[in-house]
Amino acid sequence: MLDRPMSDKEMVPQGAASTRGAFEARDVLVSLSQAGIRRQGRFLVRGVDFSIRRGEIVTLIGPNGSGKSTTAKMAIGVYRADEGKVARKAGLKVGYVPQKLAIDWTLPLTVERLMTLTGPLSRRELLDAVEATGVQHLLKAEVQRLSGGEFQRALLARAIARRPDLLVLDEPVQGVDFNGEIALYDLIKTIRNRTGCGILLISHDLHIVMAETDTVICLNGHVCCRGTPEVVSRSPEYLKLFGARAAQTLAVYSHHHDHTHLPDGRVLHADGTVTADCHPGDGHHDDAHHDVGDGTCSCGHPHPDQPILRLNGYTPEGRPRV
Repeated sequence: MLDRPMSDKEMVPQGAASTRGAFEARDVLVSLSQAGIRRQGRFLVRGVDFSIRRGEIVTLIGPNGSGKSTTAKMAIGVYRADEGKVARKAGLKVGYVPQKLAIDWTLPLTVERLMTLTGPLSRRELLDAVEATGVQHLLKAEVQRLSGGEFQRALLARAIARRPDLLVLDEPVQGVDFNGEIALYDLIKTIRNRTGCGILLISHDLHIVMAETDTVICLNGHVCCRGTPEVVSRSPEYLKLFGARAAQTLAVYSHHHDHTHLPDGRVLHADGTVTADCHPGDGHHDDAHHDVGDGTCSCGHPHPDQPILRLNGYTPEGRPRV
């Protein structure tokens, strides 16, 4: 068993290459090799292999109790691996948004105070973080009065305040409505693009992943399957885990529009005309998926700038979460 920082020379890339381009060895932030966690005589998760590189987004999915949060905590050193190897880049700085936050909600707590619960921040660090996540106007607001989206943005601001190399997001869109999810995923993408940090994202929603994800890892006590969202969504292991219905209602967003969806629901076409919906004559549709049938538009496509992929059919208001 090995669980220690490693030098740049020791860090060897593993797994699929990122769509962000070829990453050199020095860009590897965390690497797990046949890693596992054991509690009370049984393994919660074992045989885990993956790496996270700078600028890369890795998403963990799987049913409840599959080891997603445990794996993330093992990767960053909160839990020590009981078998296998975990290597982290020397001096790695981690920002963490937990699934649950232990706060006494009966006590007054402002966003500004929340930002410094894990340690002091300079005024510049604090302001840069809240401005980056759009909550600068809420610094004096009590967290108990925030909406779900505002609270998640405040937690994200706290996580990026110290300019981490790796950002770990455990269910970052919990308590947020569908439109809020889209906005938060877009914000996460922006943070990645601006800072170049690696991102380990844990999704407890079995049906969607962030569209910018480089690698999806499906866990169920072990790694069931891995790859790009498209590869995982077609994997027999994924379909076996989530049922045959996933194959029938599967929708992977993999096309480009020649039109723009307006705020009022109408569609602006490349020729300047406006219609009630999009139509086959728009062109530039590169479809490699089944119809989502969720009413986003008559051609069955999500909006072109929507930053999520559906790995299974669902309705935004009624999809199951675990």
